[in-house]
Amino acid sequence: MKIAVVGAGAVGCYFGALLVRAGHDVTFVGRKPHVDAINARGLLLEMKSQNQHLHATAITDVSTLATPELVLFSVKSADTERAGAALSSRLADDTVVLSLQNGVDNPQRLRTVINGLVIPTVVYVGAEMAGPGHVKHHGRGELVIGSSPRSEALAQTLEAAGIPITIADDIEKMQWMKLVTNCAYNALSAVANIAYGPMAEVEGANEFVASVVEECVAVARGSGVTLPDDMLEQAAKIPAAMPTQFSSTAQDLARGKPTEIDFLNGFVVRKGVELGLPTPSNFALQVMVKLAERGRAISLAAKA
Repeated sequence: MKIAVVGAGAVGCYFGALLVRAGHDVTFVGRKPHVDAINARGLLLEMKSQNQHLHATAITDVSTLATPELVLFSVKSADTERAGAALSSRLADDTVVLSLQNGVDNPQRLRTVINGLVIPTVVYVGAEMAGPGHVKHHGRGELVIGSSPRSEALAQTLEAAGIPITIADDIEKMQWMKLVTNCAYNALSAVANIAYGPMAEVEGANEFVASVVEECVAVARGSGVTLPDDMLEQAAKIPAAMPTQFSSTAQDLARGKPTEIDFLNGFVVRKGVELGLPTPSNFALQVMVKLAERGRAISLAAKA
């Protein structure tokens, strides 16, 4: 297949790399340092079992993209409409777009600016960009995609590339479940600059995570989404499953990039206000990350 990865960060590069390895024609759309490295040396995929340099094409300007059959759309939530509008003219009527993004409302927002089939996708992978053109895998690597007339054939293609796939009729529920785990761990990992494993060993951390999860579950129910009764137990498995993983929010802060906190804990806070439900733990995490963003910006400006 002719595939485009729009937003070639850790998630896009990991799954794009597996598709390159399976023989697909993949073009990565990303920032110049990564694009230059991929074009010069290939995309380095670092896994526990092996490292591979994979030959691939990378570009910085989506307007030069050849029309793809499949798009892995993995830009940050704040860039959804802008990137989607720029991509829209490059799509054919039958192009499929997978929204590999955090949060729960990106697919709906994307559909407002592009025509074609947008399939919500929930991502479970621990990965980071360890350097320009270098994606490092920490754990897991499965996708859950929404049900559509194209989903079954698409799942077969992705599974053949070594990507475990589940097709879910209740994809909104799955998105909320992922949002809960993101809200529980992303901000804490970011403000403390700590991986998930050591985080769980800190006194009081697990109790605070529980309060975040309880607020998220209440807001989900208020929004008409019923989550599993064992949501807290499921969330508690994350540190053991990916003990060395730093959250995407932590990685953004470390690189001086804007975070997605307003679309994670901030989303829960906004929905809580609409529903009249208190969300003090989520609000605290949202503010702490915003303070960290502001502090880093001031520090960088002082050094300039």
